[in-house]
Amino acid sequence: VKVMSTILIIDDQKPIRNALREILEFEKYTIEEAADGFIGLEMIGNKNYDLVFCDIKMPRLDGLEFLKKVTEKENTIPIIMISGHGDIETAVQTLKIGAYDYIEKPLDLNRVLSSVKNAFDKRLLKKENSSLKKKIKDISNSEIIGESDLIKTIKKLILKVASSDAR
Repeated sequence: VKVMSTILIIDDQKPIRNALREILEFEKYTIEEAADGFIGLEMIGNKNYDLVFCDIKMPRLDGLEFLKKVTEKENTIPIIMISGHGDIETAVQTLKIGAYDYIEKPLDLNRVLSSVKNAFDKRLLKKENSSLKKKIKDISNSEIIGESDLIKTIKKLILKVASSDAR
């Protein structure tokens, strides 16, 4: 998963972008950077990213506006918001808008890596889930064929259990 994963870092502070880049490149992720939300939006429009780190306080287009614009397009990219001016209200607000996670600066190495891992795990589960739903839909359109006593028993059991909440 890692080698193919491209992460976009949007932050107006170069030292923060460099620190995140070092952490994530060491983990074999491909990193791209944007110095503000406008550039970040443009980059997302032109390329599929697997994950985005986005600062909240930035000139021109701040992180909250960036987040709103991306989530309005029903984009499925997990976005991890980062902020040096953290308060609980801001964190809750970003999560309500659609951020995957919220991390305060100074960035903690383990917190960054666990958030990235969890975001990718969740994304993988969503893909598997939709794939399985499609398979189930395809299968449910087929019918059990056969007239043996065993097949008849199975069909009766299915009808009996189908209306219950049993697993």
